[in-house]
Amino acid sequence: MNINDKSVLEMLNKLIVINRLNKSQILQMVNLVSISKDINDLKDNLKWESSKSIYQNI
Repeated sequence: MNINDKSVLEMLNKLIVINRLNKSQILQMVNLVSISKDINDLKDNLKWESSKSIYQNI
């Protein structure tokens, strides 16, 4: 997805508001946008990244 596309930015803003993302989650999402094919792929990537961070401390 193209982060410079207006529709993508609007979608990201909706995700931020709906999920009440914090600053680190927003930064993580912005980093993952470029490698994601669509919104569902982005959500999957975010879930994957959050699960990785949980298990890194073990």
